Amino acid sequence: MPMATISFRATIGALAGSLLLASCASVSPESRVRAGLIDAGLSPRMAGCMAERMVDRLSLVQLRRLQSIASLHKSHMGKMSMDELLYKVRALEDPEIFLVTSKAAIHCSF
Repeated sequence: MPMATISFRATIGALAGSLLLASCASVSPESRVRAGLIDAGLSPRMAGCMAERMVDRLSLVQLRRLQSIASLHKSHMGKMSMDELLYKVRALEDPEIFLVTSKAAIHCSF
């Protein structure tokens, strides 16, 4: 085999291995949503339940918009009530985000 072929194959193999390692090291969208909801003041149980339902129903762009709520809460210490969370979600002016979040909150409350 020519040396260029071996070098190309080795490069592709190394690149594929790097991508696999990077994907294992990255945090899943569900983990990020769960952490954001906990940062926003929800209990870990409620945040986990809601995150599981939300990541399947919202786009990555919509999930990123939700991150702004957690960053707003970091400046205020204490727990955020569900009413406060939904009020802030509604302020994002995305009906789908509000619908999915409120349905997840209702489902996970029981």
